[in-house]
Amino acid sequence: MFGKKKTKGEQPITPEELGRLNDKQTQNPTIRKYHVATDSAQIMGLKKRRKILGIILGAVTAVLAILFIISMLVTKWGDLVIEIDRPAVAKGFTLSESKDFESKSVSLSAKQALDVTNITYNWLPTDLDTSKDGEHNGENYVAYTFYLRNDGEEAIDYDAVLDVTGVAKSADEAVRVMVYKNGEPSIYAKGKYDDREQPETDATKFESDTVVMSAKSTDFKAGDVDKYTIVIWIEGNDSECIDDIRDGYVRMRMLFKLDDPDATRSPFGDYYNNGKLVDDTKNYNEGQGIGTDTK
Repeated sequence: MFGKKKTKGEQPITPEELGRLNDKQTQNPTIRKYHVATDSAQIMGLKKRRKILGIILGAVTAVLAILFIISMLVTKWGDLVIEIDRPAVAKGFTLSESKDFESKSVSLSAKQALDVTNITYNWLPTDLDTSKDGEHNGENYVAYTFYLRNDGEEAIDYDAVLDVTGVAKSADEAVRVMVYKNGEPSIYAKGKYDDREQPETDATKFESDTVVMSAKSTDFKAGDVDKYTIVIWIEGNDSECIDDIRDGYVRMRMLFKLDDPDATRSPFGDYYNNGKLVDDTKNYNEGQGIGTDTK
């Protein structure tokens, strides 16, 4: 009449027995070691994967940062830097080392002439403005020819400003800078050392300690092209061409800009002369022009 009695192994677990089992698991971790080991392996594996992923992302970020810095150094801190400010770029101004503008840019850079000794103007080639485009440094001088074009849709007035952005050992006291614009040359030098107001006999005086020259061009029409050549050397006939400037250098940058001075500021450094800050409003980007080894 009644069913078969269940054996001990078939008896259901009572709430009291389940509670005692949980207490034993808490008191004796070995009872749970399989589950603990499994969870621990999963957590450790996850941490390891996260660590590897972090290393990979860090390496990629570092590589990209290095590439950016190298690019910035090449385009912003070249040996002789030529740049267009942002408002002029927005109006369509562009630069090129070739008159056909096969390759266009808003920033150009020429290499430094290293270990130069002093020369004089009469030793320079007479075809510096016509012999070659781009960089064509010679023995003991820097020469760089480039073109500026208005690719915009309207006539624009612009300023060309050539800055001295860095000096060591007062090399700028004996430097000469010749700027050709559309075939017309002008030579610049600092004022005489003992009387800054007096120009050197062979050159127009720098506008200031940090500005070689500035010139305004008006009615630069759409499609117009201006050709420039910059030549830099240490003038042996200058009274300040002495051994004290040996191993010095002069760094320069030419900026083409519209009448918007706030747009020409740059965070890449201040102007230094012989290691001392001269004027923190003049240097927008640093470039090198010529390194001296006078004899």
